[in-house]
Amino acid sequence: MENKTVYLDNAATTAVDPRVVEAMIPYFNENYGNPGSMHSLGLGGQVALDNSREKISSILNCSTEEILFTGSGTESCNMAIKGVAHHLGKKLKKGNHIITQKTEHHAVLETCEFLEKEGFEVTYLDVDRFGMVNLDDLKNAIREETILVSIMYANNEIGTIQPLEEISDICRENKILFHTDACQAGNYLDLDVEKIGCDLLSLNGSKIYGPKGVGLLYLRKGIMITPLIHGGGQERRLRSGTENIPLIVGFAKALEIATAEKEGETERIGKLSKKLTEGILSTIPKAFLNGHPEKRIVSNVNISILDVEGEAVLLYLDHRGVCASTGSACTSKTLDPSHVILATGLPYEAAHGSIRFSLGRNTTNEEIDYVLEILPEIIKNVRGISPVNLKAEDFKEYLSEANKKISLGVVA
Repeated sequence: MENKTVYLDNAATTAVDPRVVEAMIPYFNENYGNPGSMHSLGLGGQVALDNSREKISSILNCSTEEILFTGSGTESCNMAIKGVAHHLGKKLKKGNHIITQKTEHHAVLETCEFLEKEGFEVTYLDVDRFGMVNLDDLKNAIREETILVSIMYANNEIGTIQPLEEISDICRENKILFHTDACQAGNYLDLDVEKIGCDLLSLNGSKIYGPKGVGLLYLRKGIMITPLIHGGGQERRLRSGTENIPLIVGFAKALEIATAEKEGETERIGKLSKKLTEGILSTIPKAFLNGHPEKRIVSNVNISILDVEGEAVLLYLDHRGVCASTGSACTSKTLDPSHVILATGLPYEAAHGSIRFSLGRNTTNEEIDYVLEILPEIIKNVRGISPVNLKAEDFKEYLSEANKKISLGVVA
C-alpha cells in the first residue's frame, strides 16, 4: 500500500470514469462539428447536445429548456445569483436583498460580496455546531425587498445536508426565488427539482466522475435572468459561446452512471466512512467529527484533531501516499483555517486541525485500513513538535459527541 496512491480527496475532484471517457472520445476527433453549423457534422453535434440535455432533464425531472450548460459549477452559481440580482434588482427594481449562509462555497460567498459593492444587501445566516441553518433565522431575515435565497444542498467541507424542502416552502410562501449549489450532491442525493422545490440549481461534472470544465444551471421555466456572457446567443441567449460537446456528453454520461449506481454506492461508501470515522475517533485522543453526524453525505469524513496543524498532517499523509485535504481545494493555497469550520463555532486554534477525507467510487476497505494504521503515528509525530496543547475540558461538548455512535448514510 505504501507504493500506491490512496486518493481520499474526491470532494475536490474525481477521476473521470472510463465509461465517460469512452462516451466523450468520438466528439473530439470524429463528430467534432459545431452544433450551430448547417451541415452534417454540425447536425451530429446538435444531436449529441440534445441527447445530453434530455438525459439530464430526465434525472432532474424538468424540461430540456430548463437546462443551461456552463463551464463550471462556479460559473453556474455566478450566473444564477448575479443573473437574478441584475434582472430583478437592477432591471425590474423588485428589491436588493439576498440571503445566504456563512458556510457556502466561495463561488456563492464571493459572488454575494461582489454584489454588495454594487449596492445589494446580503444577509449571511449563522449555522449551528453541525453546520445547519436555523429555519427561524431564515424566516426572520426575509424582508419586503428580498429577491433571492441561496443555500447549498450538501456542504463541500463538512458534508452537512441542509433541509432544502423546508427552505423551499419558506421561499414560496414569501414569493422569493430559491437557488441551491448542488455540486456535492450529484453522487448521493436526490436531484429531483420538483421535490427539492428550487428555482435554480447548480451542478458540475468534476465532482461526479465526469470531466472538469463543464457544469449546468437548472433555471425554472418562466424565470428571467440577465446573462453573464454575451455573444452568439447559445443556451437560450443566456450563455453565449460554442457548446463544448465532448464535455457535455461526458457530463451527461457521468450523471447517468451516478444516478444508476447511487443506491449501491451510498451503502458501500457509507460503511467505509463509518469505519474510518469510528476508527479515528477510537484511536486518536482529542479528535471529533465535524458536520452533522447523520444528515451528511456519506462520502465526507471531516475530523478535527486538536494540537496539530492540518497542513503538517497532510504533508505526512502525502509522504505515505494518502491524498486528503484541510478543506475546500479552492482555498488550499491559504494557511487560514476553514471559514466553514470557524462558522460552526470552533476557535481558530482548533479549526487549524481539521482534516477532510472524502471517499469515492475507487475507495477500498484495504485503503481505509491503511489510513487507520498510519494516522495515529502521524498525529503523534506532529503533536510531538507542535507548540499547541489545548485543554480537553474546553472541548467537552465536541469530544463527548465523538464517543457517541456515528450514523453515516443519508439519501435525500
